Amino acid sequence: MDGTRSAPLVGIVGCLAVLAALVAPYLVADAGAVGVYYDAGTGPTPLLVGLFAAVTIIALAAGRADRTDPATAAGVALVFGVCIAALALVWAVTVPDAIVFQLSRTDLVSFHRWVLAAVSLAVPIGSAWYTRALGLV
Repeated sequence: MDGTRSAPLVGIVGCLAVLAALVAPYLVADAGAVGVYYDAGTGPTPLLVGLFAAVTIIALAAGRADRTDPATAAGVALVFGVCIAALALVWAVTVPDAIVFQLSRTDLVSFHRWVLAAVSLAVPIGSAWYTRALGLV
């Protein structure tokens, strides 16, 4: 298996999963309630995670297609991937349970923060695999 082709794909799929997880609460709860939910944790909102995921998709796709230096793309993706995972994990741990249970469909949203934290780990894993496949570490 060619790691220089499949590793960035893992990171891209991870970024798309992060973006899908960020959109999911808007489909099952009121937009105002989701705004309160996303603002409840300490630090920046997880929507910053979505911005980082969008940038990481571009970096990984450009490195995979040789439109930019693959080593630079892998490095950028690794840094953003670690930031994505760290911000998502910090937010998931610091969101108060009371806020989660106030949303309209708690059965679907009660585990959302943990799903977001879990899928965010795919981005640094794919990026680290990419740097390893390129022989940078």
